[in-house]
Amino acid sequence: MKGNIRDYATINQLICLSNLENLNAVFIQKGIEQSERLTELNKIAIQQMRSALKAQKLIISSHVNAA
Repeated sequence: MKGNIRDYATINQLICLSNLENLNAVFIQKGIEQSERLTELNKIAIQQMRSALKAQKLIISSHVNAA
C-alpha cells in the first residue's frame, strides 16, 4: 500500500485513530511513559473497534429486519 494509512481506513478506523491521537497527547501531558501509553492505547483501540463493529452490526440488522 502506498500513501497514508488514512487513505485506506474505514470511517470507524479514522474515528478510533483520531481518538487515540488525542488520548496520546493527554497521556504525554500527564507524563505517562511511552510503554504504558502504548499498552493503554492498544486496549482502548481494541475496545473502540469492538464497540464500533457491534454498532455497525446492529444497524445492518435493523435495516435487514425492516425490509
